[in-house]
Amino acid sequence: MDHLNLLLNIGQLDWVFKGSSSIEKLLDNIVVMVARHMRADVCSIYIYDDTKGELVLRANTGFDPSVIGKIKLRRGEGIAGTVFEKNAPVCVADGFTHPNFRYFKGTGEERYKSFLSVPIISGAVPVGVIMLQRQQNNRFEDSDIKALQIVSSQLATVLDNIKIIISLQGAAPGESMRGKKEQLDGMFLKGKAASRGYAYAKTTLATGAERFHDMAGQTFGKKYSLADLQKALKKTEKELAALQKAVDNKLSDAASMIFTSHLLILKDKSFLAAMTLSVQKGKNAPEAVIAAGQKYITLFSASSDPYIREKVHDIEDLVTRVIRNLARKEAKLPPVRNRIVVATDLYPSDLLKLSSEEVKGIVLMSGGVTSHVSILARSLQIPMVIVNDPVMNNISDGDRILIDAEIGNVFINPGKDIVQEFKDRIDEQTTASAPPAMKAITETKDGVRIKLMANVNLLKDLEVLRQMSCDGIGLYRSEFPFIIRKNFPTEEEQYFIYRKLAEGAPSKDVTFRTLDIGGDKIPAYWEPVNKGNSFLGLRSIRFSLKYKDIFTQQIRAILRAGANCDLKIMFPMIFSLEEFLQARGIVMECVDDLKQGESVFNGQPKIGMMVEVPAVIEIIEEFARVVDFFSIGTNDLVQYMLAVDRTNEEVAEYYIPHHPAVLRAIKRVTEAAKSYSKEVSVCGDMVNNAHYLQFLIGCGIRTLSMNPIYLAENQKIIGGIDVANAEAMTLKLLATGDISRIENELFVKLQF
Repeated sequence: MDHLNLLLNIGQLDWVFKGSSSIEKLLDNIVVMVARHMRADVCSIYIYDDTKGELVLRANTGFDPSVIGKIKLRRGEGIAGTVFEKNAPVCVADGFTHPNFRYFKGTGEERYKSFLSVPIISGAVPVGVIMLQRQQNNRFEDSDIKALQIVSSQLATVLDNIKIIISLQGAAPGESMRGKKEQLDGMFLKGKAASRGYAYAKTTLATGAERFHDMAGQTFGKKYSLADLQKALKKTEKELAALQKAVDNKLSDAASMIFTSHLLILKDKSFLAAMTLSVQKGKNAPEAVIAAGQKYITLFSASSDPYIREKVHDIEDLVTRVIRNLARKEAKLPPVRNRIVVATDLYPSDLLKLSSEEVKGIVLMSGGVTSHVSILARSLQIPMVIVNDPVMNNISDGDRILIDAEIGNVFINPGKDIVQEFKDRIDEQTTASAPPAMKAITETKDGVRIKLMANVNLLKDLEVLRQMSCDGIGLYRSEFPFIIRKNFPTEEEQYFIYRKLAEGAPSKDVTFRTLDIGGDKIPAYWEPVNKGNSFLGLRSIRFSLKYKDIFTQQIRAILRAGANCDLKIMFPMIFSLEEFLQARGIVMECVDDLKQGESVFNGQPKIGMMVEVPAVIEIIEEFARVVDFFSIGTNDLVQYMLAVDRTNEEVAEYYIPHHPAVLRAIKRVTEAAKSYSKEVSVCGDMVNNAHYLQFLIGCGIRTLSMNPIYLAENQKIIGGIDVANAEAMTLKLLATGDISRIENELFVKLQF
């Protein structure tokens, strides 16, 4: 169990305290997250009311939500009251046998007899209790006690903040904290544009663990029969098959059978029997489905294999789909199709599912615009905005949202005037239109040739490139077939994708970046031994060199697929000469091995590196002697030079691509490349920003690789740039260490 990740996730919730209206959602998020990480069926948080002298249940996942705020215990009463009074944990295999146990009718806790409860202590004073419950055959261990004690120590500060907020509100101490929903009509929120476009639709809150846990504690009023269940199962199976076909047709490189687990479970005789027999014995069909799902979740969660544990998401998703087709109105499960989804976070596979269900747009409450979920959303052409504002926690299913993902604005239940203002833009976006006209070649105002290359994430991106003027693929992010699948793709699976890429490229110039997993793109099926800070951990080339068998399969697939290309292979996150030479040596070993067989392949690829780690800047001349080319990855270079997590919105203001250290680093790389006649290109979001183009060209960059949607507008901007003027401005920028002066030159004087 990754206790460090649990602590970090809880720490990231601190921002919610800015508004009292977010208390309920904050506590709900915590209990769901703790239950997930601790593999518990139930998680409850009790807060002590000093005025009335009682513990009050303030948050829970696993019980009927209606009991929150109603269950109250005195000191020494019940297991929670005992833990609070004695200031010591209680861990029992069967809580019903505990001398102080108290049963509350309507909770449904009779199914969860294994108890673990620890006090939440602020300083030396207990302020509450956190309690976990599991089914009887899944008892807690000593390691669980220690883990929960660590979590409770961090929650102490959370609860103190909650008490302060309540007192500021003037709330009566005994009242439920579930206050009135904040008035959202006509509210405007400023976020960050992650994937361009517009969308206006009703909201659906993200499905998954939260949805499942909400349903697990629900009582269904209507009686659903076995025939209703069978009808819902058949409908779900057809729905999943159609979704899988849609993914296959739309995204051939992502056709990893992302719905396979769902379909196989639906065909599992034991799963079907568990539901069917329960209904035949009189259990309501929705409750039978949920119980069967919980059985699988318990089974998968207990596995030591991260791949199997990841299947929990599939079970939660499947059960939610079945319940939606069985009792959607009662379960309050809105559809996803033609909706705007609001989510705290998403896996790349979640994004594929949403794309296949034709979601209109996404509002994400965490992450950064340079994260790989954002990059994938651009390829899928799903408008997405990232909003780090606690007000988002008050949005309900069915609220209407308008997102302007061109600049990052979100309008909640907007008025008719706002909707009318965006109507033409939305209509224009949904109407199929030809891509903007482009010249055959890209040149500056004074005739200097600039190569415009494309960043490709999915094969789907090639559709756009075929209709535009593009000099080749300057960056193929080869990790996407890895992070959107359920396991590592084989050499043949990779070859199939890479070959399609090479054949569909607008020119024979194709650059493959080798596997770059880690940071914000860790496959769910692969679990690092010690995650720590994943951006500084075992990622990119470090991962490839450690797992040589995976690296070798990828290189072989690239060499075979690039047989008829001007093939380039570049390694990400290189930090030393030795590392580059070791990686290049593996490529040459693969070339030698392929020569022994009958495969057609490219035996003379150009081998280069990404410039992302600041350490290489000081020895860039040594690298220039041995590499065939450089590609400056501005996203990570900025992140590492400025010590700013590029996916963390709380420090977004410190992520400054035009910081003088970054500008000087880019210039130094171009000078080294020029000295040794090596090609240098720039990729990353810095190229997508028109204000940086003049500086990059003034630095001597003649190859730019960007998201395809920026090709036409950037070609137009480049056509208006005079190289001599650009060089003069670049020298001026490099001579100052004042960020504000640089911003004045780039963003005020330069108007596009």
